Amino acid sequence: MRRLNVNSKKGVLLYGPPGCSKTLTVKALATEAGLNFLAVKGAEILSMYVGESERALREIFRKARAARPSIIFFDEIDAIAARRSSSSGGVNVLTTLLNEMDGIEELRNVLVIAATNKPDVLDPALMRPGRLDNILYIGPPDFEARREILRIWTNKSVVNPEVDLDNLASLTEGYSGAEIVSICETAGDAALDEEEETQQEQDVQWKHFEYALGQVRRQITDTVIEEYERWREGQK
Repeated sequence: MRRLNVNSKKGVLLYGPPGCSKTLTVKALATEAGLNFLAVKGAEILSMYVGESERALREIFRKARAARPSIIFFDEIDAIAARRSSSSGGVNVLTTLLNEMDGIEELRNVLVIAATNKPDVLDPALMRPGRLDNILYIGPPDFEARREILRIWTNKSVVNPEVDLDNLASLTEGYSGAEIVSICETAGDAALDEEEETQQEQDVQWKHFEYALGQVRRQITDTVIEEYERWREGQK
């Protein structure tokens, strides 16, 4: 890269519906790559004391430079990087974030990854070249991912052999990973309720999953997906 005068990327923005494993994806990346990992929730940076948030942000970058190679992960980045306005209390925090990324001291071997469910509120300056200029959509899990989520949960429970994971994976199309786990837990609760009523041990049966599917509603509608797609088109 140095020979061709190409700089490594500084930042990645992950966006998409809530519950689709953006945070888990980054943690897995850090673990697999053997990098030091600093995780920060955007809302936790904000402080009622003037200047405290900016100091906290500068300290995060200082620690990341000292621990490099490292990843700084900002979850809910929209809390500190919303579009700037005269009435916004987070202007100074956003300015500090941008200054740290541009840096008098180069962010060498420090990767900044941010995640948001609300990309449309982010200040465009955050996504200029040299900042969070790798933008990746993390959507609902596909069939194989849904089946794997179901497999992991059912392997830790007592599930009746009649439960067809392929069928269940098909029925949960469009659900987030978090919602699929909620379906499994709701089915488990239904089996537990039945066990308490009958005073006989129960396994989690297909009827319990059918009940759970009726209780856990899919929050990621087609309209929600279309809004993310429109935002993505606007970045091109």
